[in-house]
Amino acid sequence: MTPADTSSLQCALADRVRAVEGRVAAACGRAGRDRDSVTLVAVSKTRASSEILAAVEAGVRHLGENRPEEADEKISLVNDGARAAGLAAPAWHMIGHVQSRKAPLVVGRYTLVHSLDSLKLGRRLARLAAQEGAVLDCLVQVNVSGEDSKGGYLVPEPDRDLPAVFLNELDRLQALPDIRLRGLMTIPPVGDSAEEARPYFRRLRQLRDRLERLFPGGDWSELSMGMTDDFEVAIEEGATLVRVGRAIFGPRTA
Repeated sequence: MTPADTSSLQCALADRVRAVEGRVAAACGRAGRDRDSVTLVAVSKTRASSEILAAVEAGVRHLGENRPEEADEKISLVNDGARAAGLAAPAWHMIGHVQSRKAPLVVGRYTLVHSLDSLKLGRRLARLAAQEGAVLDCLVQVNVSGEDSKGGYLVPEPDRDLPAVFLNELDRLQALPDIRLRGLMTIPPVGDSAEEARPYFRRLRQLRDRLERLFPGGDWSELSMGMTDDFEVAIEEGATLVRVGRAIFGPRTA
């Protein structure tokens, strides 16, 4: 990449980051929330390290990846590049499904795992975190739409009796000493408009409110929901983390 190409990329990314930040701030304003109550996670999957570093230089502080094996080298390159530019290394979020055998690539690399979806994975992450002498923050992934294509614990109707298996596993996950549950994550169905996602975001917030009462000693403060097409609606419904890729990095090229 030539210096001119690098400069053009940095300018384009800076413009997109500013635009997304403005939309986040406006959504917070409509909801009567403080801007600092929402963390913008720039989804950098499939993006080259040069693009990601340009985003960091444009002000992005949180990055999301969904395949541990693909992200491993990029994380080192971006962190080193940020430090060389006099910037703090960004916080990395694992937002995709984590296979148990890939768990060693997650512990020690990521600030937050958004996709804890089983007791088996929780135990695996906890063992690895113990070996690192660390505590790994995690969000429990919940399927509030009932779609077979979506991962996570199936809880489509949080206002009714919650599945016993779900509650039992939450209790056991909370007892693991080397991971720390911080809240919930969901992915709504694909719709024709952002408003179609609102009921699913509301369901996740309602579920969080119930879990706060059922597990009063836990931390359920984080709600990871909302992507490029619907993050403003998610913020209005209580999202504390939004996962935005295309609006920051532009259309995918691969």
